[in-house]
Parts: sequence; structure tokens; C-alpha cells
Amino acid sequence: MLTKAQIGKQGEAIAVAYLRRNGFLIADLNWRSGRYEIDIVAQKGGLIHFIEVKTRSASSLTTPEQALTKTKIDALHRAVKAYLAQRRIADEFEIDLVAVDMFPDGSSDVRFIRNVAESHW
Repeated sequence: MLTKAQIGKQGEAIAVAYLRRNGFLIADLNWRSGRYEIDIVAQKGGLIHFIEVKTRSASSLTTPEQALTKTKIDALHRAVKAYLAQRRIADEFEIDLVAVDMFPDGSSDVRFIRNVAESHW
């Protein structure tokens, strides 16, 4: 049985492969600055995508989408603000979610959900 951390790492690897297959250029993985963290920073079509990855095993009682709480969205907004300030970037961006369901046979289901957290600044 995989640990929660192992499931999360596998989910991030699946998300990166999915994004690359769909034309995204990966700029940063697991960016951290102090308490701020962004799973994936990617670019596509002149837009920066700050991507949260949520992974659940098929036996989980909640979906990956349900794991993206208001508290997590607020933390993502703060992390994005820190990233943009640190890199001195003023480009257009959005915050997206890659939801990954992992199945016992090793297969997975991936959903890319755009603009899950509206930016209000």
C-alpha cells in the first residue's frame, strides 16, 4: 500500500506528463518560498498557469476536487503573489487544478480544470 506522500508524488508525475502531452511548457515544479508552495508552474498560449495537483486513490471517500478548499485556494493566491513578485512577472495567469484518481491496477484518470480560483487583484 502506498503512503499519502507516494500517492501525491505519483499524481504530480502523472500531471506533468499530462500537461506536456497537451502542449504545456513546465517552468517550475514544487516551487517553494518560505511557507508558500506551488505544485506546477507552466506556460501555454502566452498565459502562466499555476497548477495545484490533487491526487486520491480510488478508494478515497473524497474526490481530488473536494480537497481544494477555500483555505487552500487562499494559500494558493498568496503563493502566486509571492512567485510573481519574486520573479518580477506581470503576465496574465490563471490558477488551475489537475485532479488525479489512482486505481489499484496502476491506471489513473486525469482531469484538468481551468481557472479554479479567480484572481481578485
